[in-house]
Formats: sequence, C-alpha cells, structure tokens
Amino acid sequence: MKNHARGNISENRFPLDPIIFSSALTLLLIGLVMVASASVEMSARYYGSSFYLLLKHLIYLFISVGIGLLAIGLPIKFWEKMSLPLLIVGMILLVLVLIPGLGREVNGSQRWIPFGPFSIQGSEFLKLFIIFYIAGYLASLKRNEANKLSSFLKPSIILVTVICLLMAQPDFGTSIVITSSIMGIIFLAGVPIRYFAPLLIVSILAGVLLIVFEPYRFERLIVFTNPWEHPYEGGYQLTQALIAFGRGDLFGLGLGNSIQKLFFLPEAHTDFLFSIIAEELGLVGASFIIAIFSLMVMRSLWLGSHALSVGLKFHAYVAYGAGLILGIQAFINLGVNLGVLPTKGLTLPLMSYGGNSLIVSCLLIGILLRVEFECRNRTRRARAR
Repeated sequence: MKNHARGNISENRFPLDPIIFSSALTLLLIGLVMVASASVEMSARYYGSSFYLLLKHLIYLFISVGIGLLAIGLPIKFWEKMSLPLLIVGMILLVLVLIPGLGREVNGSQRWIPFGPFSIQGSEFLKLFIIFYIAGYLASLKRNEANKLSSFLKPSIILVTVICLLMAQPDFGTSIVITSSIMGIIFLAGVPIRYFAPLLIVSILAGVLLIVFEPYRFERLIVFTNPWEHPYEGGYQLTQALIAFGRGDLFGLGLGNSIQKLFFLPEAHTDFLFSIIAEELGLVGASFIIAIFSLMVMRSLWLGSHALSVGLKFHAYVAYGAGLILGIQAFINLGVNLGVLPTKGLTLPLMSYGGNSLIVSCLLIGILLRVEFECRNRTRRARAR
C-alpha cells in the first residue's frame, strides 16, 4: 500500500495548481492582446513600426515565462537559503541606481540601471527578495520568541532602511506595496496585536507625513479629489482614464477600437492599460479581470494557510507574501485607473508592458506553483505513512 502511494507521488512530479496556473495564463494572454491594441499607434509614431512595442513585450514575456518555469523547478529550500544574499543584492541595486551617471532618470524618478538593450529596476526585484527574508525570519522564530517585541526590531530596521532607499529615488508606490505586504505577512503569521497595531499606526503616520511634506505628492492628492477642475494639468491622466471607462459602457467599443489610446491617455500600454481594457471590452471585460485577480489572490492566501497546516512555515509566509504583492499592486493600479486612488506609477501585474514587472510577476507565480507542489507532496507522504 505504501509503495503504491509513493508511486502516485512520483507519477505527477510537477503538477500545477489549476487555479493559480489558469488565472496567471489568462491574465498573461489578455495582457498580450491588450498591450498590442494599446501600443500600436504609439509604436507607429515613435518607433516607425506598429508592432515595435508588441515585439518587445513578447520578448519580455518569453523571458518572464522561462524564469517562471525555472522557479517551478527550484525547491523552496533554495529561496530560504538564499534569502539574505538576495536581500543584500536587492539593497545594493537600490544604492547603485542612485549613483549619478549609473542610474537612469525617467519622469523625475531615478529607478533604472541601463543594462544593454534592457534596464534593471532594482525596486521590482526587491519586492520579492524582502518577502523571502521576512518569511525566513518569521519561520525561524521559536514560539516564545514570537511573543517578544525585541524579535521584530531587526525586520523593522531592514524595512525602514529599504523604504529610505526607495524614497531617495523616489518610489512611493513600491514603498506602499512592500510595507503593506510585509504588514500583511506579519498579521497573518499571528503576531500579537499589541506589537502589530503600533507598527501599523507608525506606518500610516509615516505615509501621511511623506505626502504632506512633499509638495508634488500633496498637490497630486488635492487634484485627485476633483480632477475635473484641472483637466489639462494635474488631473489630465485621471480625467482621460475616466473618459475611457465612460466610453466603454457595458460591453465596450470592441477590441482595437479605443479612442483614448490615440495619444489622449498617457501610459496607455503600461500604468493605464486597465482603462483601455474597460474602453474596448466594457464593464463586463473589466469585471472579468478583477474577478481573475481576486481568485488568484484568494487562492494564494489559502495556499499559505494550507502550508501552515502541513508544517511548512517558510512556504506559508512566502505564499502569503506573493499573493499580497500581486493583490496590493493590482489593487493600487486598478484604483488609480478607476479614480478611487491618487495617480501612482505602478503597472498591472502580469498584464502591463514592462520587462521588470513581468519577470517578477512570473517569478511570483512560479514560486506559488512550487509551494503548492511541495505542500501536495508533503500531504501525500503523510497519508502514505
């Protein structure tokens, strides 16, 4: 009986979770089609070919999927052993990008390091690396240590250092994603509320101060409350995005028929891709995208809970972190497009044009699939015994 059970385990060596896999594949494919639609006019005007940006996105997509498949094949133990070295690499990238002549500035932010025909955005990879570190740290805590305030000083110092480096770029959006994700992991890990609550309050106050004492952020917040008062200035992107939603109505104008992508809506193929989706596919198409993201995030959180139940703590915290990163970034991007959050430069995971974001998103999916695979094997072995 035991041999038979073990045989079943080896038969499906790399089974893929159907929910996470199908959700990610659906978003990647829809994203590919919508990037093609949203970028065609910009590609023709600025690059001399209607398919220039689409071809670059395809290259990014092949690289990203390949890296995601590689992540499926790597045991989670590898990421646990490499958590500290990867965090150090991520922080070095944040420092290098600030060096004059090395970091490249785009739209007032210095976030990219040129690397041949591509650019490396250290903040994108740091989102993943810091999740590994926090997951490893929490998994290594003994039960009595988890109830001590001193146990959370070390990760708090790491987080503050990372946020300071990010704000030097500046990258307020990524700072929010990282802080929210880590707070979520700490909460889901069962940290006593007497430690969690003060940390949450301090984080919120720090965010408020960063907005109030930085004129352009405060102005962006004021404009956000009523963008129609500044339709050709600070409120331009948001008003054009809302026009796209209005044009889309219930079923949309049809694939390829967007008007806003004709140089009315800036960043139509990156940060504001969701507005083009709403315009061309309507409320039905936009709601479908939201539903897919919701399903994927809920499955990731369930996977974290399941990993805890089978005794895989590091796996659990990584799954929580991966799901939270994807969910929070998608939530912010969708909120910006819908006009319920101030404008921030964050892409839509798995869908928007952008190599670094796509690579990290596929890495997160590959790691989630690997976590599910190892949890499934742990369960089967337990039953076989």
